[in-house]
Amino acid sequence: MVTGESIIEGVIAAEGQRLDKALAEASGLSRERVKALMAEGRIELAGKPAAQASAKPAAGTPYRIVVPQAVPAEARAQDIPLAVVFEDAHLVVVDKPAGLVVHPAAGNLDGTLVNALLHHCRGQLSGIGGVARPGIVHRIDKDTSGLLVVAKSDAAHEGLAAQFADHSIDRAYSAVVAGHPVPPAGTVRGAIARSPTNRKKMALVEDGRGKHAVTHYSTLEPLAGAALVECRLETGRTHQVRVHMSSIGHALLGDPVYGRTPSQLRPVLSRLEFDRQALHARELGFRHPVTGERLRFSSPLPADLAALIEELRN
Repeated sequence: MVTGESIIEGVIAAEGQRLDKALAEASGLSRERVKALMAEGRIELAGKPAAQASAKPAAGTPYRIVVPQAVPAEARAQDIPLAVVFEDAHLVVVDKPAGLVVHPAAGNLDGTLVNALLHHCRGQLSGIGGVARPGIVHRIDKDTSGLLVVAKSDAAHEGLAAQFADHSIDRAYSAVVAGHPVPPAGTVRGAIARSPTNRKKMALVEDGRGKHAVTHYSTLEPLAGAALVECRLETGRTHQVRVHMSSIGHALLGDPVYGRTPSQLRPVLSRLEFDRQALHARELGFRHPVTGERLRFSSPLPADLAALIEELRN
C-alpha cells in the first residue's frame, strides 16, 4: 500500500442495489467520488476491478476501495479567528462576522473563511472530491453576518447539498429595512437572475428566466423611519433577501447595491459608522447528513446591528 492511502473493505449489504450507491453508503464517500475512484481502477469487486457504477452485485459480494490521500487545496491555510458554534467529525457551523469573504476569488485570494477553515480543520478534512478542503454548500455575502454550515467530508457535503437543493434547510435572517412594510407580514415571490444591465447585481426577472425564489417576511418591531424584520427563506438564491425586500420598496439600510438609505437616516448610519447592509443570518436548522439528528442553531445580533436598532428606537 502506498503511504497515505487508506483501504476500505467489506461486503455488499443489500441485494439489487446499484454499486455506486451501495459503496457510498458503506464508505462515507459521495457517489461521485466512488465513480471517480472506480474510473481510476481503485475499486475491486470480488477481487476484480469494478467497472460499472450501475452494476447490481449480489448481497455478500466482497469489495475493496483504495482511497488515496487527499491532495492539498490550492488555497492556503491561514490562522484567522473563527467563532465555531458546533463541530464534529463531519461538519462545522461557524458564526461569520461581517467583512469576511466566504470563498477565495479574484480580488480576495486569501483572508477568507475557507483559508481560516483550512487552518482550523487541518488534519480533519477527509477530502471533498479527493481534495483536502472544506465543503462550501452555501454562502452568505461578505457584508452579511451570521451562521454558515460547512462540510468536512464527502458524505456530509453530499447530504447537506441535497438538503439545500430540496429547500429543507431552515433559515431565518434579521434585517433592518427602510420604512414600515405594508402589510407588516407577507410573502415575496419572484424569480431571481443576474441583472441584464449590471452583471454585479441580481434582479427580479420573469418566471422561466431565473431561479424560483420565495421569502416570507414579518415585522418584528417598527423603528424610526425603519423596521426590524424577520425574513425566512423558502429558497436560497444569491442576494435573495436584499433583492426581494428592495422589490417591495423596503431595501435594507446600508445596502450599497439594492437601495438608497432614506436621507433622514443617513446621519444615523454615519454617526455609528455602519457601512454594510443591515442583515444577519440569525437561525440555521438542518438534519445532520450522517447521524440524521435534527440540529438548530441561533446567533445573537452582532454589536453593530444591535447598536443601529437601539439608535433607531430612540
